[in-house]
Amino acid sequence: MITVEQIAAAGVVGAGGAGFPTHVKLSGKADTVVINAAECEPLLHKDKELILHRTEMLVEGLARAMQLVGAARGIVGIKKKYVHVTETLRPKLAAKMEIVPLDDAYPSGDEFILVYESLGRVIPPGGIPLAVGAVVMNVETACNVAAVGIKTVTEKFVSVAGSVEHPCTLRVSLGTPLNECIKAAGGTIIADPAFVVGGAMMGYIETDLSKPVTKTTGGVLVLPQNHFIVQRKQWDWKKTARIGRTACDQCSFCTELCPRNLLGHPIEPHRAMRSLGFNLSARSDVPGTIFCCECNLCSYYSCPEGLDPKNVCTENKRRLLADKQRWENPPFRPERPDQQMRNRKTPTTRLIQKIGLAGYQNKGPLDDRLLEVQNVVLPLRQHIGAACVPIVQPGNTVHIGQPIAQRPVTNGKPALGADIHASISGTVTEINSENIRITASIN
Repeated sequence: MITVEQIAAAGVVGAGGAGFPTHVKLSGKADTVVINAAECEPLLHKDKELILHRTEMLVEGLARAMQLVGAARGIVGIKKKYVHVTETLRPKLAAKMEIVPLDDAYPSGDEFILVYESLGRVIPPGGIPLAVGAVVMNVETACNVAAVGIKTVTEKFVSVAGSVEHPCTLRVSLGTPLNECIKAAGGTIIADPAFVVGGAMMGYIETDLSKPVTKTTGGVLVLPQNHFIVQRKQWDWKKTARIGRTACDQCSFCTELCPRNLLGHPIEPHRAMRSLGFNLSARSDVPGTIFCCECNLCSYYSCPEGLDPKNVCTENKRRLLADKQRWENPPFRPERPDQQMRNRKTPTTRLIQKIGLAGYQNKGPLDDRLLEVQNVVLPLRQHIGAACVPIVQPGNTVHIGQPIAQRPVTNGKPALGADIHASISGTVTEINSENIRITASIN
């Protein structure tokens, strides 16, 4: 049996989102481990491809996680429309493991929604899945847990989609420049493209394609500069506030379709929009914004005026956190999802139409060859927690899988984080406060 310390030393963190260190998550006790295979971001396919091509690893990672947290039940939540994927997985599942079919809706990959859909349990506002006896991991994280003891985390699977010659899922070394991923997908097929890292709904615009793939990079979308998604992600706060203040008619569609509100959480985006009229000064009126999951459904889909409730909520959240304001014992309606969730889900097909992605190839077959690169740049912070501390020097020769940076230790206790390893063999050519650069050995 592996230990949680071995998982930390292998560098395993959540392979999407914020990169929460997996060993911390698996240090708790839960009755169920849920594998998040919902993959609800449009055009991304890496999780489905991993289930098809790394089936045994997924099952082994789930088994190890169940053993560590003492869980008697393991669940893989995947959209019911992917029949070929579930048919591949189901015969490989061990005892006490099962597949829970999910509706084709967004954001089914939100772990709060996933826990409700798979277990019927509602995580309270500000809580985590452990609060209701569950641990959630995504597919790639489970595969990385399965590899502990054999190899460290040195690779990443990345979907490349949109305006590229060959939409695909790539297997790359951590630290690979984004531009190499786009080249491997056949390059862009439009002039003056924009690049969205992470996904259309929750990703961000990246203008520097020398930036590296990290442990949390899940996808890269290539879109025209005038695309709806690109334009909306470039709105600044001044524009968001000005338009929202003058155009919001308080229809409350943003709130009525908000997935966290549908779970009974006290998040009401329309009230956040109302606060714009007071220059956000009435912050006591919108404390529920701290529970916003930032899925962008309200801004990209729900609002009939095309406003930006999500960024108003996140600005409120930022100010509340800066003021160290907390909402003790927030109101919570755990009965609400049973009443409203099913008939207010957002169909993925309708979302894809609404945000202008219907014309793109919605596929991403896996290219299982490791993409070869000559240089990698490995950020010292690829996870929630403290940046790692380099344990190598410029000029050192390193080998793939070798530790190159470790969690800092304070009073004999390692900080929150996970170790970082060389993703290629070669020479350390640069170390600064943020990154370690490695240049491949010349054969």
